[in-house]
Amino acid sequence: MTRRDVPAAFDRAATAYDRLVGLNPGYHAHLRAAARGLAGAGPRVLDAGCGTGASTAAVLAAVPDADVVAVDGSAGMLAVAKDKAWHRPVEFVHSRVEDLATAGVTGPFDGVFAAYLVRNLPDPDRTLTALRGLLRPGGVLVVHDYSLGDHPVPRWVWTAVCWSVIIPSGRLVAGDASLYRYLWRSVRNFDDPAGVLARLRRAGFGDLRCGTVRGWQRGIVHTFRAVA
Repeated sequence: MTRRDVPAAFDRAATAYDRLVGLNPGYHAHLRAAARGLAGAGPRVLDAGCGTGASTAAVLAAVPDADVVAVDGSAGMLAVAKDKAWHRPVEFVHSRVEDLATAGVTGPFDGVFAAYLVRNLPDPDRTLTALRGLLRPGGVLVVHDYSLGDHPVPRWVWTAVCWSVIIPSGRLVAGDASLYRYLWRSVRNFDDPAGVLARLRRAGFGDLRCGTVRGWQRGIVHTFRAVA
């Protein structure tokens, strides 16, 4: 599976996806903690790669009065998100994030939340630059994603958990483990935290911050906050 195949793979996994992430201790709490980086930025927020809406819920928890535009390249995942109850209207758009201009999504936004997205982009640098262009001056980008450090322990833990829990669970619940084998491989091949910060700097962001989560994903999942 390549990055171009990811939306179609998520289409196939959409109906089982919430059950699978529900098995991950801390998944939703980590999203909510990351989205708090948007607090105070302003009400217009782009949820880039919203999936089934878990990240959208995190944004609305952090910014209750947010006007959210939620975008995803997977029609199946977006259908699940749209079917949920929202306390505020959310504008859902079916589009790859790299094609936002074609989909009619325009700025300026006060904040952009990108959870588990950048690692899957065909051209991360180009898309991060485009997201920078959608933000008002002083707007905030929060990136929440897997990013393994150089230390061997997080890499060992990630591989052990994937092959003992995540991949078998994907096969059992979704009937197909290919997306979860891709997940294991894509994380191992993605940037370390310093590499993500370098990408953000090249895309025109400043005031860069990085932190990791608690629990077994410490040193595996990181949140990056950057200012346009």
